[in-house]
Amino acid sequence: MMEDYFAGDERSMRERMLAGDLYIADDPELAADSTRAIELADRYNRVWPSDRGAAGEILRDLLGAIGEGSEVRPPVFVDYGHYVSIGARTFINYNLTALDVAAITIGDDVQIGPNVQLLTPTHPVEPKPRRDKLEAAQPITIGDNVWIGGGAIILPGVTVGENTVIGAGAVVTKDLPANVVAVGNPARVVREL
Repeated sequence: MMEDYFAGDERSMRERMLAGDLYIADDPELAADSTRAIELADRYNRVWPSDRGAAGEILRDLLGAIGEGSEVRPPVFVDYGHYVSIGARTFINYNLTALDVAAITIGDDVQIGPNVQLLTPTHPVEPKPRRDKLEAAQPITIGDNVWIGGGAIILPGVTVGENTVIGAGAVVTKDLPANVVAVGNPARVVREL
């Protein structure tokens, strides 16, 4: 039997999610919002090769914000889409996974390689709440002029400072300062810029 984790808390699951508190993702309102995002992302992925203008309109409908001169190559995968914000002149290569249960903010002039994952969701370590489908999230912030190499994974709650370079395949588990190169799993700073 599922425990009443939310006794005395009148907030909706969306309000709990956006506050970074535990919530249940299969809430009907959230599920409908996620389905909308999946459908828009699928349309974007199919339309982009033949009609960039129409694809751009779909992307603007999907995302919270996208700056002028930015390009996102398909396929792209999101949870909700409207919690992703992309600055100006940013280039995102193929196969971005941006699980935007919390805000994902990508700055101006960012370069993101193929197969990058930006993962905001977290799950309880304890077995019972995890079995009861509880999750939470922490935001991800990518500063201006960051370069993220192909296959890198950015975990919940991470902030990457401006001008920083993240090597291909790195797993970023904690904040990175501005003006450094970080590589490895877990990512570690190997030099300053």
